[in-house]
Amino acid sequence: MPPTTASMTLPRDAGRSGLGSPVGAPDAGNRLLASLPEHDLRHLTALFDTVTVEVGEVLYEPGQPIGHIYFPGDCLISLLAVAEGRMTLEVGSVGREGVLGASVALGHDLAQVRAVVQRSGTASRIARAEFCAEFAQLESLQRLLYRYTDTLLAQAIQIAVCSRFHVLEARLARSLLITRDRLQSEKFHLTHEFLAHTLGVRRVGVTKAASALQQQKLITYSRGNIEILDSAGLEAVSCRCYELVKDSGAIGMANVFV
Repeated sequence: MPPTTASMTLPRDAGRSGLGSPVGAPDAGNRLLASLPEHDLRHLTALFDTVTVEVGEVLYEPGQPIGHIYFPGDCLISLLAVAEGRMTLEVGSVGREGVLGASVALGHDLAQVRAVVQRSGTASRIARAEFCAEFAQLESLQRLLYRYTDTLLAQAIQIAVCSRFHVLEARLARSLLITRDRLQSEKFHLTHEFLAHTLGVRRVGVTKAASALQQQKLITYSRGNIEILDSAGLEAVSCRCYELVKDSGAIGMANVFV
């Protein structure tokens, strides 16, 4: 059986680290915000808080009201589908290319996934009511988020298919490559426990798959510290799903910014 959320022992004080930061301009690293016309971005600026989120913080839980929308800067957020309140599977991730919680603009007041911080960092945050009011007024924001939401859904569907039909080693390779792309770094930290939750398997399965990739000299993995040594080789081991969902792929995030 996949691991249970009880074993994750993740804090649930969502986004509270660093609260009290002065209101200011959104993190310039967020590609969605950077894509807005300058006058629209200036208008939104006064409505944002800059918050710091820490690894393991749970920003959303399925079925709970969405209070804030997050535009990540240098943090990374994992989106986990939850079955029977305990089994999890990652269906997407949100980094500087995206936004967390935009579904409120479509009338979804309750979260549909568990959103867990995968890498600590900063994000620009706005209250739900203010975000919905601005979304109703700004056509540039509407166009951008419609494309983003459509792409995120397409990726979630592809990852779900991947999780059902592809072997664990290929799925792990795909997950590591996507994480690399989101963080823009060959080095990052992911524990066996976290990977088990994202892939919906036991920790022993992650250990075996990671060992296989390490034996092929594609990665190094020690105490959760991962370094991709051979990107081309890791892409060859990964299933075709990575080609589809990477930034330049058929359903990649680059399509949002056209």
